[in-house]
Amino acid sequence: MGASKFKQMSGGKFLLDTNIITSWLKGEKEIADHIEKASDVYIPIIVLGELYYGAEYSTQVQKNIAVVRKLSSQYKVLLIDKAVTIEYGKVKAALRVKGAPIPENDIWIAAIALSNNLPLVTRDKHFNEVGGLKFKAW
Repeated sequence: MGASKFKQMSGGKFLLDTNIITSWLKGEKEIADHIEKASDVYIPIIVLGELYYGAEYSTQVQKNIAVVRKLSSQYKVLLIDKAVTIEYGKVKAALRVKGAPIPENDIWIAAIALSNNLPLVTRDKHFNEVGGLKFKAW
């Protein structure tokens, strides 16, 4: 992976889902162009865990772990704090009432996005079920 993929940006603020980061790392130019224009790019701690899992399960473990480490040093990783746990509770309860479950990790990712008032960039359509969540599909 070239260093150019990790340079600073200038435009909107975005929280990236795992599917966006993996597509970007596989060379999707459209995603790279959006990231290039962004002023701030954030990675949820849950996504970082999913990326480490993918690296550990890959055929090029050390190379992929190095890529994940570089990403986590280049972009701000958003953690789970008290405000995120409150959003998590609201999101999970609302989804249960609706009868519209989504994967547990994605509830946490949505809670991080909501708590930090950031649009989530994802290709997962089930995020439509989360009320108040702003998201973009690149």
